[in-house]
Amino acid sequence: MTQIYLAAALGAAGLAAVGFAGARVVVAARTLRREIAEAKARLEPGRARLTGRGDETMPQAAYDRG
Repeated sequence: MTQIYLAAALGAAGLAAVGFAGARVVVAARTLRREIAEAKARLEPGRARLTGRGDETMPQAAYDRG
């Protein structure tokens, strides 16, 4: 009977450890998503500025060089 209780306790401890690790993964994913959004917001003005001047950032095609 003691072995059954021990097995149940070890199983519960294992599930608790997996649950704790899963919670940490969820928190890390939320943090990463927030950091990516902040980086995108910082880079967006520069990207918009560069794409507005396509002729300066892209080389001319061979047939356009006259």
